[in-house]
Amino acid sequence: DASSSLHPKVIMPVIRTLFDAETSHRLAINFMKYGGPFGSKDPKKDTENLEVELFGQILSNPLGVAAGFDKNAEAVDALFGLGFGYVEIGSVTPKPQEGNPKPRFFRLLEDGACINRYGFNSDGHSAVLDNLQARLTSFYKHNKALLPTNHDPSYPFPPQNLNRSLSPHSLLAINLGKNKLSAEDSDEDYLSGVRLFGPYADVLVINVSSPNTPGLRALQGGGRLGTLLGRVVKERDALVVGSDGRRPKVVVKVAPDLGEEQVGDIARAVKESGVDGVIVSNTTIGRPASLKSPLATETGGLSGPPLKPLALSTLRSLRSQLPPLLPIIGCGGISTGSDVLEFVEAGASAVQLYTSFGFNGVGTARKIKDEL
Repeated sequence: DASSSLHPKVIMPVIRTLFDAETSHRLAINFMKYGGPFGSKDPKKDTENLEVELFGQILSNPLGVAAGFDKNAEAVDALFGLGFGYVEIGSVTPKPQEGNPKPRFFRLLEDGACINRYGFNSDGHSAVLDNLQARLTSFYKHNKALLPTNHDPSYPFPPQNLNRSLSPHSLLAINLGKNKLSAEDSDEDYLSGVRLFGPYADVLVINVSSPNTPGLRALQGGGRLGTLLGRVVKERDALVVGSDGRRPKVVVKVAPDLGEEQVGDIARAVKESGVDGVIVSNTTIGRPASLKSPLATETGGLSGPPLKPLALSTLRSLRSQLPPLLPIIGCGGISTGSDVLEFVEAGASAVQLYTSFGFNGVGTARKIKDEL
């Protein structure tokens, strides 16, 4: 039972005492991946009051898991089982890369926050594709009627007329990143991700806002972002699709550390390129004066409650410059039902969690949904 108070009051404090942040992260993924019948699940069914519309789909609730938690698509179904309506995997880079040297993930316990400088550690396109296909193989074993007649068992594609989450009331997103050694002026890392993962995703997220890859945030400025997003949308539109005509939505993920001019540049790029939505926001390189932890001086992106004011401010500013029906997904410091409502009132269609999930454990989604 994911809603058991045993998780936040006993299990998570013990884990924080015994293991550093990155080891704990890996343990969580492994337990979800291999836990099987022993894995926790949301014990309740979502009520109609929690339903939201996102990209023309009715989701059972507005809560999502942000990219960075399940980087390699190892625990997708376990995350949906915890009650999230939207799961985003990645960031995924074309070539495998180790990321930055350890230690690179830090808990700021006094602030309920984290700093990470993972640096897009990724198993790469090929390994993540294998994981997604293994998930489909398992799905078809229990849903043989949905198996395509021309099915190639060595390369399974998602069934037609069903969301790539494999559920009618949830969405699966794949966050695309860029290799550290790729040319800064090249868009090919993103375009190859669109071609490879387009058939497996309900949403493709273009990550131009991680603070841990040199030069990446420069893609948010001026006309550069519009060019990139225009090429991505064109690549998405060229995907070969089945009779259901499904192509993934394209979303761009932006930073909270933006001035008004930069927000205006992003709004123009979004409108001119034809992307389907925006995620606000990634982690911040800022360090609010309110931080108490001695680890606050560590280099990297800050997440958790101290990020929330920045994310909300950027969301409100961007919302005012975008068409009212273009979805914005809010992310940054969300840990309660009240936080979710703040983001919705600021103009978000749905939200994502990361740090509060890491601190509070598997019952986080259920707790917030009950509060909502």
